[in-house]
Amino acid sequence: MKPEPLRSFSSPTSVLIRKPPISPYLLFTFLVFIIFAIFLYGEDLRCIIGQQHHLHLDHINPNPPPPSTATEKHQIHDTKLPFSVGEEEKGCDVFSGRWVWDPVNHPFYKESECPYIQPQLTCQEHGRPDRDYQFWRWQPHACSLPSFNASLMLETLRNKRMMFVGDSLNRGQYVSMVCLLHSLIPDNAKSMETFGSLTVFTAKDYNATIEFYWAPFLLESNADDAVIHRISDRIVRKGSINKHGKHWKGVDIIVFNTYLWWMTDADFKILHGSFNDEVKQIVEVSTEDAYRMMMKSMMRWVKENMDPNKTRVFFTGMSPTHQKSIEWGGSPNRRCYNQTKMIADPNYWGSDCKKNIMKIIGDVFRESKFPITFLNITQLSLYRKDAHTSIYKKQWNPLTSEQIANPSSYADCIHWCLPGLQDTWNELLFSKLFFP
Repeated sequence: MKPEPLRSFSSPTSVLIRKPPISPYLLFTFLVFIIFAIFLYGEDLRCIIGQQHHLHLDHINPNPPPPSTATEKHQIHDTKLPFSVGEEEKGCDVFSGRWVWDPVNHPFYKESECPYIQPQLTCQEHGRPDRDYQFWRWQPHACSLPSFNASLMLETLRNKRMMFVGDSLNRGQYVSMVCLLHSLIPDNAKSMETFGSLTVFTAKDYNATIEFYWAPFLLESNADDAVIHRISDRIVRKGSINKHGKHWKGVDIIVFNTYLWWMTDADFKILHGSFNDEVKQIVEVSTEDAYRMMMKSMMRWVKENMDPNKTRVFFTGMSPTHQKSIEWGGSPNRRCYNQTKMIADPNYWGSDCKKNIMKIIGDVFRESKFPITFLNITQLSLYRKDAHTSIYKKQWNPLTSEQIANPSSYADCIHWCLPGLQDTWNELLFSKLFFP
């Protein structure tokens, strides 16, 4: 198309000084050159622009498609992240896949061989009659997970600290990691100690620690006692993340988790001021607003206290509870009791996993310029109604006659047996740590 000639506009000076008109041929040549440059160097330009969006966010989708049709591409960090030794297969979403029966390679360890599992997670010891829940392997649709390499993990942790921060679900993932590694360490070269909210596993020959810090809301709350915290009237103090955050400084790998404690049937109570104030100023806000406030506080703390060139930051997604058996076609009020088969429907999504919370996580991460890796364990865990501790755990209080007559009433459909599902969470963590 012939470009339109430039029009000359009269002015008081145009009579005295008149610039020669630009040749249409030169203008056309210039436009062709620009188009050619964009075509040739467009990818480089996009990379330069993309560096402004400093985020490593893996497939956060509040309305996830069925695993077989998941097509959303990952947004990969532009530079090599700490501890990475390889690259993920192109187009691979490790969180989209299916469970495959694999009794040859699973479980990675036996319950009786890991002395660090809490009695509320030792299902075999407490009478669970089956072991099928231990033999499943997660298989992504478009690739395969790298094999968990305990030696590589330990060597990477040499002279370093790895910390899990959150509630009892994150503690389960922490214990799983310890169980995956401890057999490579001589008995006289390892220890586990608890100091209030902090539990520390030490691999002495490696000068390495794997730690868990109890902070169910990440912010200061009235549930911060690591032992006595079973309360229903939950209160969180606004702007208080440094209360716990001072214990997280200096870690090399940190894994955050917080979700279940925020889920109440009413508005959430936020404290303005201090828990020591005689008259407490408490404001009730929606769960969504409270959760968003926490997420933004966490990201601000990470940005101010973590070095992206030295530290890897992870956030584990929502863990399902399988409280409503009717949602997967089961009998009403049975919950996860006596469930030995997983949910077969690839599109299943229970009401216990709030999509509005998933959206908040995605929104906050996209606003951040700090690289953070999201472990999207929700969908793959939703299938696993068979993997909960149910009634096969230590009971902290004697069971009543009513409970004994109705086991579903006291079945724990929140926590997971070990070995089991949470070992897969750590396989995914391993994959994202070394093959981001």
